[in-house]
Amino acid sequence: MTPIISASELVSELAGSRPPVLLDVRYQMGGPPGRPLYEAGHLPGAVYVDLEAELADPPGGGRGRHPLPDVAAFGAVMRGAGVRSDAPVVVYDGGQGWAAARAWWMLRWTGHGDVRILDGGLPAWTGPLSTEVPSPEEGDFVPAPGALRLLDAEGAAALARTGLLLDARAGERYRGETEPIDPVAGHIPGAVSAPTMENVDAHGRYLPADVLTSRFKALGAADAAEVGVYCGSGVSAAQQLVALEIAGIPAALYAGSWSEWVSDSDRPVATGPNP
Repeated sequence: MTPIISASELVSELAGSRPPVLLDVRYQMGGPPGRPLYEAGHLPGAVYVDLEAELADPPGGGRGRHPLPDVAAFGAVMRGAGVRSDAPVVVYDGGQGWAAARAWWMLRWTGHGDVRILDGGLPAWTGPLSTEVPSPEEGDFVPAPGALRLLDAEGAAALARTGLLLDARAGERYRGETEPIDPVAGHIPGAVSAPTMENVDAHGRYLPADVLTSRFKALGAADAAEVGVYCGSGVSAAQQLVALEIAGIPAALYAGSWSEWVSDSDRPVATGPNP
């Protein structure tokens, strides 16, 4: 199953006999809060999910800026949003694709088999919007982590040596030329720069599968036994995982990412262009 769905396909599915549960995950680092945007207008029936409060634990403790949430608490949020094990789910954000990908990855990692992202996010939707906040029937989804591969810092370092570890941040952050968020600039030694924004077009829609396949093969995915991805805090890397899945390339997520990596001064840091 493709991890994305177009707006026209979603219209058809919402009118069908098995409409998907809709989750609005609008979030932008440093931008306006997502809930007021949701309350001003969202896809009819969509439930708002707060990335920082419900798809991540509080930062700190050497776990990075967006640690994975407590699994039981995540399950309760999903059931409260009406998520069922046997019903499809479609998630969307404001168009950047990062927040929706985090929700997609969390559901997939915890065992839900039918989750897709609205390609292009809310800007791609041409149907009506609603200001009504729904009260969905309680879902039955019980998360069971492990359906997708998850890396810790040690595993990410090993993968950079034995496989292909992709750094999804902007190239200048990878090279160590600037670091606007985390305290140390640079990248995990052996990682390869692969900015995540190169996975989408000017409208935030994912590039065709053959284009993405060519991109990742040129970066070394064709020769690597295993592929992993990290970013600054594990959010934009999830968008890279979606692109890799579209390309037919399985990959693991280093969820702690760079913000976790640099929390330990004993971990090595590299700078400069791709090796």
